Amino acid sequence: MPRYDRYEKLRREISGSIKRGSVTARWTDDSQSFYYEFDSKNFKFDIASGKASETTETGPPAVPARGGRRGGQRGQSGAPERGRQFSTATSDDGKLKATTKDRNVFISDADGKNEYAVTTEGSVEHRVKFGVASWVYGEELGVREAMWWSPDAKRLAFYKFDETPVKDYFLQYDQTHIQDTLDTEAYPKAGAPNPIVTLYVYDLESKQTTTVDTKFADPALGEYVFQVRWAPDGKEILFNRSDRKQKTLQLCAADAATGKCRTIVEESQPQSWAENHPPMQFLEDKNRFIWGSERNGYKNYYLYDMSGKLMNPITQNKFDAQAIVSVDEKSGTMLYYCRSGNGPYLQQLNRVNLDGTGDKRLTDPAFSHTVSVSPDSKHFVDVAQTVDNPPVSYLCDGEGAKGAELAKSDLTQFDKLKLKKTQRITFTAADGKTTCYGTLQFPSDFNPHDKYPVVVSVYGGPESSGGPETFQLPNAITELGFLVASFDGRGTGGRGKAFRDELYGKLGIVEIDDQAAGAKSLTALPYVNGRIGIFGTSYGGYASLMCLLRHPEVFSASCSSSSVTDWLNYDSIYTERYNGLPSPGENEAGYEAGKAVKYVQNLKGKLMLYYGTADNNVHPSNTLQVIQALEAAGKHYDLQVGPDRTHTQMNATRMWEYFVTYLILEKHPDRLKLVWNRRKREKAG
Repeated sequence: MPRYDRYEKLRREISGSIKRGSVTARWTDDSQSFYYEFDSKNFKFDIASGKASETTETGPPAVPARGGRRGGQRGQSGAPERGRQFSTATSDDGKLKATTKDRNVFISDADGKNEYAVTTEGSVEHRVKFGVASWVYGEELGVREAMWWSPDAKRLAFYKFDETPVKDYFLQYDQTHIQDTLDTEAYPKAGAPNPIVTLYVYDLESKQTTTVDTKFADPALGEYVFQVRWAPDGKEILFNRSDRKQKTLQLCAADAATGKCRTIVEESQPQSWAENHPPMQFLEDKNRFIWGSERNGYKNYYLYDMSGKLMNPITQNKFDAQAIVSVDEKSGTMLYYCRSGNGPYLQQLNRVNLDGTGDKRLTDPAFSHTVSVSPDSKHFVDVAQTVDNPPVSYLCDGEGAKGAELAKSDLTQFDKLKLKKTQRITFTAADGKTTCYGTLQFPSDFNPHDKYPVVVSVYGGPESSGGPETFQLPNAITELGFLVASFDGRGTGGRGKAFRDELYGKLGIVEIDDQAAGAKSLTALPYVNGRIGIFGTSYGGYASLMCLLRHPEVFSASCSSSSVTDWLNYDSIYTERYNGLPSPGENEAGYEAGKAVKYVQNLKGKLMLYYGTADNNVHPSNTLQVIQALEAAGKHYDLQVGPDRTHTQMNATRMWEYFVTYLILEKHPDRLKLVWNRRKREKAG
């Protein structure tokens, strides 16, 4: 490949081309000092003197960031395999252990002694399992646990899944071995029957098992039951439940002794989907809690008590809150991240009183911020940056006034390599009115008087992307002679519910048209030659395939990895959340419009497909269906297969070679002929 040596050299150097001026403060309990690390040195900053001094001490550990959805229980570390759950749960006092094996639940001492069975009905034959969830719950609802100890270790809650209604999907494993194996998974496809879930509570003293009433009052709604956890007092078990279409979400509490259920909070989004995991944080009294909701079209916070009484809204903004940073009940205030800056991806720190008054931004709206707050909330360390401004760290007082500069990014090596900063760009969505954002990256020897092809990196699915801005180093593939772009079209996060709702029921249309609109906008630049490639994996594989097929006038080449190609092939929970049901009278037309095979006759550019033969998430049948349609249409395509590989992407070097061949060399026949002759010689040995 032309410029390959340049690419290889800079690929190794770009990541180390900047010393980032971002620090994380490790505050002392008295809030009078904090420790931080910068440039491989440890420092201690004294608030009273306003000075930092180098030290050999490391100080206290950093406080974990808030906003994680669900953490593991005692004794659990790491994460289970994708789509699976932990097989054990240890009580808070460390004395007891629950284990699931052979599809049944057992309780024993922590060391495994004195074990006895809680359930005996679980079996492969009867398609029933206890203390474990179905794959689709793990993959799409984030269920990593299926057994939960009460705080006093007197009760154990656990799942039962009946997979009798669900059809199995068969996947051939170990195809590169002498003998292969067969993976069998109860995989509910869109519109097909789901597993039947039941929640139980086992009382260790009485040896009795109580069934929790998880059903909606209207049985026609159906249900998903997830995010199970105990209330702080241990008397009730909390869980979220939603209807099949996921338009209604309820926070529920069930009496641990009787199983009787009550609804605390209900969220409804009849026009699209309700958030399955609204943030919830208890206050010190363990009765009041802060609840996140999009009921006004943007994520805001509300104060409730456990009776379900709304005490007051805490925020009522027309921009999205992101996460709670800290709550100071003594002063009655809350610090939270939100999108109140000059652009939708510039994350800010706001402070508000818990009674809903006094909402104030504390950070510079021209930058995106992450903070480390002191225990007394009187100071915070602020890391400010944007896509094209490297991070700088400051100490700020409780009102946001800047004090000492703690660390500043060093771009000496970045400049020495003549690297170009990433550029924030805007474009108009395919609807002709909505302003969307993206990024554009350049090779280090970029010349605005030359013309370049563009490669678009895409994921593009609903609620994807939209994260807070950080300084972006250029992608090394720019050194092969490309501009590299990405676009956050409608449906992505950070810009309110209505912006995301644009995709509902129209997967494969709206987000694809916006990628095309973003790519087309670049052709107006004098240094873009109009040849545009696109690549992605998973939903990005789908987006890159659909862009080439639906917009052949815009895209010249696509590399599509592990792609869904027909939403009837994918699982019920994810697909129906964003696309509704595929049945007649529901969204049958939307499913039909999103099928890649409908558009294979449009193929004009170069297409390379990839799938892993052991992909139990996006099954190989997706790619095979497209191959079948391409063959029937007499269309040329290229294919990579990952033997025994799971949900992965194609070989990166081969992908860049593909784009170089068809976006650069194809314009230079003599150079392309040299490449093909070399490949022939290599194959001939």
